[in-house]
Amino acid sequence: MPPRRISRTITFSLPPEMYQEVQRVKEEEGRDMSELVREALRLYMEDRELRREQRRQRLRSRQNEGS
Repeated sequence: MPPRRISRTITFSLPPEMYQEVQRVKEEEGRDMSELVREALRLYMEDRELRREQRRQRLRSRQNEGS
């Protein structure tokens, strides 16, 4: 039985300009597409969670002001 893969393979599309920019970054940084996509998604999800937490804090703050 082959070993179980830890990662999942996905397929996605990019507009030509974005693809060219990613290719440029890959070459400049000596990284592969998967590394760049993983980093971009990780940063996006961290930023998203930060924004969600900030919204929750603002909501709590408004609720406390109204009390």
